[in-house]
Amino acid sequence: MLGNSPPVCFVLAADMARARDFYTDTLGLTQTGEDPFAVSYDLAGTMLRLTRIEGHEPGPHTVLGWQVADIAGTMEALAAKGVTFAIYDGFGQDERGVWTDPGSGTRIAWFHDSEGNNLSLTQFGG
Repeated sequence: MLGNSPPVCFVLAADMARARDFYTDTLGLTQTGEDPFAVSYDLAGTMLRLTRIEGHEPGPHTVLGWQVADIAGTMEALAAKGVTFAIYDGFGQDERGVWTDPGSGTRIAWFHDSEGNNLSLTQFGG
């Protein structure tokens, strides 16, 4: 029923000004709208609504990720804007925070937005 309907993604934020700065300036997303409840962005044709929730407490799992062609280059660009990549004890990541799937060679790195939401980068394949 919904297979041909465009999705809308939601990321929650307690501090909209701080979150807007992060998603616009740090991540370089294109803002497409704003209303009293959310700031909207274009994610390569999918809408992201950064939604204000008073007292939002982020969960421990990834809420949004991007498929990238060059994970190392993307990480360098984000690090230059102040992004720190997460390293999880016992997960087997390299010194930069990249975990490599031993079967497929897919590489993933995680970081947090200004609100503590867990975001990721994925480079598929070897």
